[in-house]
Amino acid sequence: MVSITKLLNFALPPLSLILLCILTLPLLLWKQIMNVKKLVYTENVANKVVLITGAASGIGQQLAYEYARRGAKLSLVDIRKEKLVTVADEARSLGSPDVTIIGADVSKVQDCKQFVEETVNYFGQLDHLVNNAGIGKPAAVEDMGDVSKYTPVMGTNFWGAVYGSLYAIPHLKISKGKIIVVASACGWFPLPRISIYNASKAAVINFFETLRMEVGSAIGITIVTPGFMKTDLTSRAMEYEAILSKIPMASASKCATAIVDGACRGDKYVADPLWVRALFPWRVLYPELADWAIRFIDELYQNSHHKVK
Repeated sequence: MVSITKLLNFALPPLSLILLCILTLPLLLWKQIMNVKKLVYTENVANKVVLITGAASGIGQQLAYEYARRGAKLSLVDIRKEKLVTVADEARSLGSPDVTIIGADVSKVQDCKQFVEETVNYFGQLDHLVNNAGIGKPAAVEDMGDVSKYTPVMGTNFWGAVYGSLYAIPHLKISKGKIIVVASACGWFPLPRISIYNASKAAVINFFETLRMEVGSAIGITIVTPGFMKTDLTSRAMEYEAILSKIPMASASKCATAIVDGACRGDKYVADPLWVRALFPWRVLYPELADWAIRFIDELYQNSHHKVK
């Protein structure tokens, strides 16, 4: 085994580089052909059943409205059930033929089982599961103190998406449906002072990439990595960390449109706004430079912020 490892250490890096050079052009051509195919075929979600978690505000609320405009039937889930009433009324006025609301905490496995079963019992099917519910709790790692205060972030952002998906998979296989999971660009380009949030979104991305490998073509899986949006979640985060207010904020409504468009095309990934994609090569190819740049900007801001005070 040691000799095989030594051989791989010696031969695989140059071999990988050669294969990348040979395969890049054919793969890019194949990708363009697939993109043209996606433009020709886009799923019509009229009268299909869409379950959205975290639908009371932010991206989840806008996703409800976007699916409603396209005529989908909606099952809206949130821990704040009273706020879903207004969202449901607006969704009906925008064109959804039927909307049901369910109060649930996605971090609780029994709640997730319940809202999937209630949705299927009510509509008779499930076509799209949108795992959108998420929370954040900003803090520098050294300032966390009692780290158990941050476990709900992982419970909601990661386990909330996992639990619902596990119960939905049998129904989605029947309908040849889709799972859409709202992760974050912070899942692969982490920012300071939101380490647990970063980690939870990285876990989401890895879990659903693994699930995609396992289910194959039986269920479509779209992983969304948005930048910072103008939502209640980011507003609350900015109250704790003012530096977050310096990050360009995008429209949750436009993001929702991009997500539904991507899901209906069968895209594996959706990033919004588009400039977020430009950060990915830097993170992959030059991680040291990316880390230095973020640290430099953060320290510069912190120093200027303290001077103002």
